[in-house]
Amino acid sequence: MAERGGDSGAAKSSNDGEDPVIETATEAKEPPPPDVVQLCRETFQKTAEYLRGEMEGTIEDYKLLENMNKITIAKYSEMKNLAQDISTSLQELNDKYKTLQPYLEQIDHIEENVSNLEQAAYKLDVYSKRLEAKFRALEKR
Repeated sequence: MAERGGDSGAAKSSNDGEDPVIETATEAKEPPPPDVVQLCRETFQKTAEYLRGEMEGTIEDYKLLENMNKITIAKYSEMKNLAQDISTSLQELNDKYKTLQPYLEQIDHIEENVSNLEQAAYKLDVYSKRLEAKFRALEKR
């Protein structure tokens, strides 16, 4: 029979017809010193405490972000409602302006007529003063 794994240097049994016997090395297991065991336990405990602290910090960060998001949502909702109210008010104002537009045009027309009437009155006043001056000049003769 062939050896496993090539030339491994394992010893064969002295019986030629039997399967070869492979010797295995065993590690000597001595218990670790008590101070090493205690130091390992402390290291694992402190590492666990550190990781818990990191996780708690991360959880607090996420809670803060969640609260900030909720507050932001509420503010944007208020702003949306305010914008809708402004839009509604602006639409109502535009409708009222359209309703008043014919009256405003009439006011503009009346103002133009009043201005023309004032000009005519001013011209009439100037003419009447000249006429009065001519009449007095004729009266003095």
